[in-house]
Amino acid sequence: MKQTAATFRQAKGQRKLAMLTAYDATIARLMDDHVDAVLVTPTCCDPLSRRAVRVSMGTVFQVPWARLGEKNTEWPAAGMDRLHKLGFKTAAMALTACGSTAAVSSEAAASATAAPEVTASPEEAAVEPAAAETAVTYPLTVTDQLGREVTIETEPKTLASGYYISTSLLIALGVQDELVGVEAKADKRTIYSLSAPELQSLPSIGTAKEFDLEGCAALTPDLVIVPAKLKGSIPQMEELGLTVLAVKPEDQDKLYGAIDLLAQATNTVARGEELKSAIEDNLLSLREAIGDAEAPTVYMAGNSSVLQTAGPAMYQNYMIENAGGLNAAASVEDTYWAEVSYEQVLDWDPDYIILASDADYDVDSVLNDAALADCTAVKEGHVYQLPHAIEAVDSPVPGSFLGSVYLGSVLHPEQVSEQFYHDCADAFYTAYYGFTPASYE
Repeated sequence: MKQTAATFRQAKGQRKLAMLTAYDATIARLMDDHVDAVLVTPTCCDPLSRRAVRVSMGTVFQVPWARLGEKNTEWPAAGMDRLHKLGFKTAAMALTACGSTAAVSSEAAASATAAPEVTASPEEAAVEPAAAETAVTYPLTVTDQLGREVTIETEPKTLASGYYISTSLLIALGVQDELVGVEAKADKRTIYSLSAPELQSLPSIGTAKEFDLEGCAALTPDLVIVPAKLKGSIPQMEELGLTVLAVKPEDQDKLYGAIDLLAQATNTVARGEELKSAIEDNLLSLREAIGDAEAPTVYMAGNSSVLQTAGPAMYQNYMIENAGGLNAAASVEDTYWAEVSYEQVLDWDPDYIILASDADYDVDSVLNDAALADCTAVKEGHVYQLPHAIEAVDSPVPGSFLGSVYLGSVLHPEQVSEQFYHDCADAFYTAYYGFTPASYE
């Protein structure tokens, strides 16, 4: 690394560096942008690994590279400071996968221009933001997740969200300051207190069961986002002059659809694309880490009772599959938490029992349940609860992929380390919610 740094410091002309946390197809695009060399972060994979060579389409052999430090603590703060002291100027920043922030070049990536001898201004060195290419024009007509065509006349400056999933998504898109009303019980959501505490004192517009139509209208928001469950109330909202979008992120594809919908509506398309890429990159890293490891059977227990479980129609099934497991309740046809018997659980005999994030019972109560004493998961002590300290990661919020990563570390500890889960959580919440987790439980 010292030799590479010295080489750039002695450069006679303008040079571009790219910082990467994941050595993937991005590097091929960087070559098109005439990047001179690549620095990889301490947590980046080996650039000469088979996967890196394949997904970079061999570009790894065409561009000089070096690793910026060996410890996680050496990036981003210490590493950026080191580069700045050597005369490099940061032009832009973007997030890629878990591990840390990456500086890459072009297309909303990050580049750094090095040259103690060069006197180019920061404006001349900066890469043109990708956001300019994704700006939304109004009036804008979108199709919400109920299939309704909705026209938004002007860029919304005030928002109301009647659903914690859409509220969390709006925070991740960076428009939390535009919210004037939120769902009930917002003051009890830890992720709000950590990322946008001002939301907890905003007026409540109710819940999906008891939505406050008049209260919402009194706030005169430019745009209202509600869960699809409020389908029957939308005509009344429109009669009150409200522009309403409904979201229904029941699975990963529909979560991406919700991100696209709200990013378009709020003129944050570039941010939305970054968010989806961060989620997908982490899930890809998880799947590649697990590889062809044998898939254990998993029983996902519900919020109210261990005798509730999630079938294949629920979001939790996607988490199990992503984590390299098989849903023990794959035969269940219910579209919500299904009620089952002890006999059924024993017949399935799952390898693992996983409690929902918001379960109102604990792991010990399951381990000490005499009716489950003969269950393999209980006999082997394979009973866990999904993380809940920040938010319920088994609901389709932007950070729900972390539930899959955590579950992967439980089901496949030899392939997916607990530290990998921590690194993913650190990078994601820092980049999209502005805080570093104090707890990962």
